Amino acid sequence: MKDYQQAWYLNLLFASWVSERPGYLPDDGQLWRLANARTRQFFEKECEPILCMFEREGSMTDGAVWIYNRMLLDIYDEQVLKFHKRRRKSSKSTDNNTTSYLDFEGTLKKENGREECRLHPESGLTQWGTCWECYAEKCSSQAC
Repeated sequence: MKDYQQAWYLNLLFASWVSERPGYLPDDGQLWRLANARTRQFFEKECEPILCMFEREGSMTDGAVWIYNRMLLDIYDEQVLKFHKRRRKSSKSTDNNTTSYLDFEGTLKKENGREECRLHPESGLTQWGTCWECYAEKCSSQAC
């Protein structure tokens, strides 16, 4: 891989880590911008070694195509679980396994405009709007 291709690869990994859907990037024709390539044409000509390290997934809900790097996704999931295990040890948590980590209706608007989970008001929200505690419970129940 050439030096600029390595930079593109790292830029795409970094962008996917902080994406609206963590670990994934929308394959919407704008990857060259996220990679910080100088032009779209140059990126399309030289991107094959980079994009072969990503897998593609179509979304059932909006029909969008997303790319992801399997290894990065595994690391992300592992880090989220570690964070919640440490947090759970240091704080009280409610035992309620009936809440899905995608349960958006479990959030309330506070007076200051911030949202909070009905089950875990002390927990923050993920980038996609769900409660971290609900997400951790869902992940830990799937791991067993």
